[in-house]
Amino acid sequence: MIGDGIGIGIVGLGGMGNLHARSVQELGATIVAGADLVSEQRNQFADKFGARTYETHEELVTDGAVDAVIVTTPNRFHEPIAVTALEAGCHVLVEKPLAHTLESAERIAEAAAREDGICMVGFHNRHAASMAMFDEQHASGRFGELTHVEANYVRRRGVPGPGSWFTSPELAGGGALLDIGVHALDLALYALDFPEVVEVSGVTRTAFGTSEEYADPEGFGDNWDAESETYEVDDSVSAFIRCADGQTISLEAAWAANREESMDFRIRGTQSGAQFTIGDTDLQILEAGTAGCDHYADVNLNGDSTVTGYGEQDGRFLEAIATAGVPETNTIEEALTVQRVIDAIYRSSESDRTIQLTEASNKQMVQLD
Repeated sequence: MIGDGIGIGIVGLGGMGNLHARSVQELGATIVAGADLVSEQRNQFADKFGARTYETHEELVTDGAVDAVIVTTPNRFHEPIAVTALEAGCHVLVEKPLAHTLESAERIAEAAAREDGICMVGFHNRHAASMAMFDEQHASGRFGELTHVEANYVRRRGVPGPGSWFTSPELAGGGALLDIGVHALDLALYALDFPEVVEVSGVTRTAFGTSEEYADPEGFGDNWDAESETYEVDDSVSAFIRCADGQTISLEAAWAANREESMDFRIRGTQSGAQFTIGDTDLQILEAGTAGCDHYADVNLNGDSTVTGYGEQDGRFLEAIATAGVPETNTIEEALTVQRVIDAIYRSSESDRTIQLTEASNKQMVQLD
């Protein structure tokens, strides 16, 4: 199996850490260590995976059996953990977003360029079956030139409980945009093959998390108490992104909105279009023709349900380690582009103006490679 002989350490032993641990274990890697400040999390992880556990990431990276580190902590701690692991000679997979701020993301990228280890970023939705099928159809020229992406990641009610790290600007760096909007934004840029972004306009809002009468029918946010907890992050964002060659992206993301939930992803091309649900198995291709008479042609592709974004992504990470190759996907450069656009959306909202992404900043990003 592709992960044979690779020792994995997980930093952050909550749900996401356990998910990655199971994923890489199924791919043949060995879970040798885990780190978390919470003793209960450490004990459960040790029992489940038979791994040594540590309180800090500094201890974990000195474990000689650790070849690679997967970082699944709150966003603020991505930088110190990733940089320490890279400097210790470990390969690193950082969960999305790359960091809580653009400056922190750039420092991770600088460390990755300076050290020898592989560093990848966890955008798993680009490896779901729906997107994999789109990639092949696009490569064949079926869609013609791609012109616009409508990217939605909207919950009707799904605000994490106030007081969690998700709603702390110090720990998360932002709200719905950095938590779930980042998935839709990365997927849109990936679909367009990461074109040069030249202009960003966005508005972020905080309308639900501060409400004392917030309705949460499905109990998404635990221990809701808007009056006693701090809530200083966005719970929705609307943004429009223009690229150098004319491609555009419209982004809608929300933890809560008075509309039906949606993870619809729609891609327009000059020959045909595509749509699917983010992370789903199936892909719909929308075409029109004149054979016989003018008509629409909708083609449904039903993908392999065993293909999962996390499994495929973690497999790419292990493959890059095993072959000592340069990652072809989920790269630091791509993650920096996403982070720059997110930063521009926040700056646009704060200043009530459109933000220009200069050619100089794009060149600087490339030079970090």
